[in-house]
Amino acid sequence: MRNAVVVSALLLLATTPVMARDEALTREDVAWLNRVTFGADTATVARYRDIGRRRFLDEQLDPRGDGLPKDVRAQIDGFDAVRQPVTTLMDSVRGQYKQIKDLPEGDAQEQAKKALQKQGNDYAQQAQSAEMLQVVYDEHQLREQLVWFWLNHFSVFQQKGRVRWLVADYAQNTIRPHALGKFRDLVMATLKSPAMLEYLDNAQNAHDKINENYARELMELHTLGVGSGYTQEDVQQLARILTGVGVNFDSTPRKFRPEWQRLYVHEGVFEFNPARHDFGDKTFLGQTIHGGGFDEVQKAVDLIVKQPACATFVSTKLAKYFVSDTPPPALIERMAKTFRHTDGDIAEVVRTMLTSKEFTASLGKRYKDPTQFLASTMRLAYDGIAVPNPKPLVNWINALGQAPFGRITPDGWPSADSEWSSSGQLARRFEIARSIGSGTNRLFDLDDEGKRHTGGFPQLTTRTYYDTIDPFLSQKTRDALAQATSQQEWNTFLLSSPDFNYH
Repeated sequence: MRNAVVVSALLLLATTPVMARDEALTREDVAWLNRVTFGADTATVARYRDIGRRRFLDEQLDPRGDGLPKDVRAQIDGFDAVRQPVTTLMDSVRGQYKQIKDLPEGDAQEQAKKALQKQGNDYAQQAQSAEMLQVVYDEHQLREQLVWFWLNHFSVFQQKGRVRWLVADYAQNTIRPHALGKFRDLVMATLKSPAMLEYLDNAQNAHDKINENYARELMELHTLGVGSGYTQEDVQQLARILTGVGVNFDSTPRKFRPEWQRLYVHEGVFEFNPARHDFGDKTFLGQTIHGGGFDEVQKAVDLIVKQPACATFVSTKLAKYFVSDTPPPALIERMAKTFRHTDGDIAEVVRTMLTSKEFTASLGKRYKDPTQFLASTMRLAYDGIAVPNPKPLVNWINALGQAPFGRITPDGWPSADSEWSSSGQLARRFEIARSIGSGTNRLFDLDDEGKRHTGGFPQLTTRTYYDTIDPFLSQKTRDALAQATSQQEWNTFLLSSPDFNYH
């Protein structure tokens, strides 16, 4: 069946020929590129021209190798939060907590607490920096959109407890490897993630002290959605199934009596602790799950992702992000059908969406969310030139109100256009456009003291601009640009214009 879906999609795209190298891009070509990527740059336009839409989409749905420039890869790999294995990192943090606890109360203890808090905040900022750099520079742009989508769908909040030390691992090793794979594998990866287990309290869930937080959000926000037919009893039963699913930060496997030792699961800092598990039989989503250990969790996830409601819920969320705040029901049904027939193959569900007439009809009509705005601005302005200092990116995305790992509640940042088009949002976008367009930012500062590596404002009137923006500007935007008194002001007007903020 998967082959049939692929063949159908290929036939839909077959009418899109490979373009001649100097052939003009149509408005649809540009809008399609700007929606599938975080914004067209020289490399994506050149690749699109060389191989055409069908093969471009094939490559984006099946990314091979590392899509980052070597200097950006080295920059990300240099972050302590990324470089250190999570087991080593959390063992160190645990040791520091113990040392602080052993200190006598007083100034020394307070200073040690502040230092550890600062380290955690620095690690969280490094995770945000890594995410923003990959959004801007990775050539596997569709995968990066899906990474951002899933980080938001399976949202965690960095300021809760020890989560700040864990979010880099969450993005790099939980979400990114599964962003275009099977949805079940993605659910299981998040279920085993220490960031998720800490954030939604399942690390505290035990047979003698049930905590329903994660069980509820796993069904309501991650897989099935409100109104899909599950009951409060299902939540309670899933919470029982999830007892013992937690974390072990001391890097030492636990010892149990023989009948429990064989049931113990320990992967990195994730563990399934049978001593904390409720081994009674459970009735979940109408099925009996006999007590047995971690296999109960696997059976429960299998049941969840095979529910028709799961296919519809996930398809609807994807369509709301990529197509419209109110996606057509017929499109959702086709996506859900692909989900069911391919065993939850995310890439094939996305292919169904991106090759649909509904997706084509939506092009150019969506207002960019803050991440899309900032990434597309950077991709046009710097066109692959690596910035040594990503801190302004983190500051800007925080100011725009959509910081990675920054949503307190587990529902993730909203995707509706109306959420991001307030007067305050527009004012912040103008200030960021001016900062980037005029070069008055610290993107090329090598350190916090502001030692300048290189500088100047970007030249936006490149070949990419004339290929993808200039032919399609509205008269109102042209009139505004004509009023600019300098190149920097012209850059600011373009980047903050309605034409640039829709895709």
